Amino acid sequence: MMFIGIALLVAAGLALAISGDAGSLIGLTEQQTGQVIPLVLVLILVAGGAFARRRPISELISALVLWVGIFAIALAGYTYRDEIMSVANRVYGELTPGQAVVDAKTGRVMFRRGLGGHFEVTAKINGKSVPLIFDTGASAMVLTSADARKAGIDTSNLAYDTPVSTANGTGRAAVVTLDRIEVGGIVRNNIRAYVTEGGALDTSLLGMTFLETLSRYAVTKDSLELTN
Repeated sequence: MMFIGIALLVAAGLALAISGDAGSLIGLTEQQTGQVIPLVLVLILVAGGAFARRRPISELISALVLWVGIFAIALAGYTYRDEIMSVANRVYGELTPGQAVVDAKTGRVMFRRGLGGHFEVTAKINGKSVPLIFDTGASAMVLTSADARKAGIDTSNLAYDTPVSTANGTGRAAVVTLDRIEVGGIVRNNIRAYVTEGGALDTSLLGMTFLETLSRYAVTKDSLELTN
């Protein structure tokens, strides 16, 4: 019975430590404190159940330490959840170049630099997923013929009367309007773009007709940030 009382006292002490004004001492608001207290109550019940049955003293002490440790880890994870999510998002971005990582607090959309040295951006054009390369040197969005067809554009009826310079040399392109483009939750409508003829371009480009609609975009050593 003595150890039952110890378990309950420890759990109750933890509940008291995060209740009322004491919650602010460990970085919790009143609302967060209210969310954490039920976890303490669960700990009280579990610890009480563990000690209600007759067990060796060493086993009872081990069980108490285990549950206190589990609660401490859960509390630390909850307190630093924003930092943990930030690290998780960065790892996700490293493993999946081209996929947007959205910072919920700031609304920024981030991409990690790919192994080829470019910032790959997966966008949805007219509802279809299209891989793009971030390129401030492109005066407009530029799509390959294949990507344009994927986005529902009839490339056979376009007028390829605009000369363009690409990595493959000079070519010709047609001016089109993209009904809708979405990049990491940032949506724009009626964006001017070029569709290149034949094999003039290997990869579609995220160019200035989209980028200039943003409030901000920035490039650091290994990351691209877009702000709506």
